[in-house]
Amino acid sequence: MKPWILAIVALMLLIAINGCTGNGEATNQPAKGAAKPPVAVEVQAITASDLAEGVEVTGSLEPKFWADVKTQIPGLVKQVFVTEWVRVQRGQPLARIDVAETEAMVKRAEAGIEAAKANLAQMQVTSNRAERELSRILKLKEAGLATQQSVDDAKTEVAAAGARIQAALAQIRVAEEEFRQAKARLAKGHVTSPIDGVVALRDVNVGDLASDAAAGKPIFRIVDNRLLNLTVTVPSAESARVKVGQPLEFTVDSLPGKTFTGRVMYLNPELTSTDRSLKVIAEVKNIPETLKGGLFAKGRIVVGKRTGVLQLSRQALAGVDLTAKKASLFIVEGETARLRQVGIGTVAGDLVEIVSGMKAGEKYVARGGFVLKDGDRVAVATAEQKQVNR
Repeated sequence: MKPWILAIVALMLLIAINGCTGNGEATNQPAKGAAKPPVAVEVQAITASDLAEGVEVTGSLEPKFWADVKTQIPGLVKQVFVTEWVRVQRGQPLARIDVAETEAMVKRAEAGIEAAKANLAQMQVTSNRAERELSRILKLKEAGLATQQSVDDAKTEVAAAGARIQAALAQIRVAEEEFRQAKARLAKGHVTSPIDGVVALRDVNVGDLASDAAAGKPIFRIVDNRLLNLTVTVPSAESARVKVGQPLEFTVDSLPGKTFTGRVMYLNPELTSTDRSLKVIAEVKNIPETLKGGLFAKGRIVVGKRTGVLQLSRQALAGVDLTAKKASLFIVEGETARLRQVGIGTVAGDLVEIVSGMKAGEKYVARGGFVLKDGDRVAVATAEQKQVNR
């Protein structure tokens, strides 16, 4: 055969082989437009509930009643009766100062009172004698045996005796006042608790030299934790909503999972000039004494309550815009997920109020929506499936 005929035959065979190979590969490829498998999601129905509107606040707890105890007179500490962390009652002795000099002053004042009383008794005897002498002189005058000068002298002596009695009475009052002052100074040697509470600080020992209250430092601190003050700040934009008597719900980091309640008692009459915030003080009853002074608290002042409010978890929403008050989520219609825009309102912790775009009873994707697209088919995960997956 001629060479050009052989070349044509080889080319035809090559084309035939390539065509067969291409058809075989095409049959192995999956058909276009195959259905996407359903996405497993958790679905919940939105329901109406009560909503407590509040103003978010932070602050710190402090005891409402506490006292720094100082000594009222200088002196050597002879006894200390209590230690830290013990509970004391009002008037209970805490320590005693050496007041030997004051004790001597008390005894001297007592002796002064006795001396003044003795002097008064003597003046009363003198006064009685002067009155008898005046009576005798008057009788003699009637009989013509005494002169008018004698009568005048006797009257003068009676008046002088009365004046001496008044002076003796004044001396008694002075002596008694000195005695009371000495007793009061003696009592200052006993350091007592001014309130009921717990000894939070003891900064004194036997043998220490205590200073007077004006210059000295506190030697005890008594704290009553049964009633606490929670001081918080409220932004100026929210200050008009806060009123005396409103409840304040809060938590502390040291006791996770527990919620405590106080009541607004005081509002500062003016805003703070630095950040234009309002200082608010709430009272917190702390019986038993679970909370401690100095704890940091985070909570909200409840300014109102509404019923029939649609709320759902924030994790079910996407594209949350608190400024524009809008978000999006997937609504389940049969077996299909539909992306929907909704209007949002108050945010209370993890719950977000839905003000438009949904109605009670509609089902939404609570979990698993991060892989969804509008129109995707969904498979609702049952409780048994969740347990197996875990």
